[in-house]
Amino acid sequence: MALIHQHLADARQALIAAGLSSDVARFDAELLARHVLGWDRAALISRQRDTLPEDFANAFSALVARRAKREPVAYLVGHREFWGLDFQLTHDVLIPRPETELLIEEAKTCAAGADRFEKVIDVGTGSGCIAIALALEFPSAQVVATDMSSRALAVARRNAARHGVIDRMTFIETDLLAGIDDTADLIVSNPPYVPSSNAGGMQPEVDLYEPPVALFSEGPDGLAIIQRLFATAPCNLAKGGRLMIEFGYGQETPLRAAAWETGWHIEHIRNDLQLIPRVAVLRR
Repeated sequence: MALIHQHLADARQALIAAGLSSDVARFDAELLARHVLGWDRAALISRQRDTLPEDFANAFSALVARRAKREPVAYLVGHREFWGLDFQLTHDVLIPRPETELLIEEAKTCAAGADRFEKVIDVGTGSGCIAIALALEFPSAQVVATDMSSRALAVARRNAARHGVIDRMTFIETDLLAGIDDTADLIVSNPPYVPSSNAGGMQPEVDLYEPPVALFSEGPDGLAIIQRLFATAPCNLAKGGRLMIEFGYGQETPLRAAAWETGWHIEHIRNDLQLIPRVAVLRR
């Protein structure tokens, strides 16, 4: 009878043949096996020579076949960690990235001074990861989460309920801030900022599986949606409040220009771990 480690070895080879590096193939094969088995990593390491549970082979092989088609692991297992929290995911929402945590860090840095955030608006909430992390970091805050997708908002609501903050959150289906009457001390957004001309030229995991509406923005520099947010956010920002936006590689210069043209002062730009400018903190 085949043993678990033999299935893991076969899975690694299948994923390498699909174009993944050997390290990624090993990690993904182990993660998918743990998902099927319900084991942690220590259990998988210590029990690799166990005989297979009866229902393991078919379920594991099906997931490996989907991963070989470059479907992201986060969608296969249905969740991803962000800010130390576990978020449920579907194909209706973007997979949270580590660099987006910089928005939470910047909010905490601001709040460590004289500022206190009692009302927060998260524009384009997706899975709700930013809004929920902020709701947990600021227990007195009321949080509004907007998104154009009703399906994305349904995911965000489920995540808010799982993390016990749904009673302090309002979910609104709208384009950016359209129809929002509230003013907030903090407006945050990880908007679509990848130039639409890049569609089809990205990793298969992104091009084939993540929602394009959450990724791509019109215009040669990909800043069309951010420019719209610069134009509309002043109506929803309380006096002395801050706007925090994630943006992409090579966009700092045009973003600075767009901010200046619409009356924003860039207080701070935060680099990610690759030293790429990634988050702008702005005030009026």
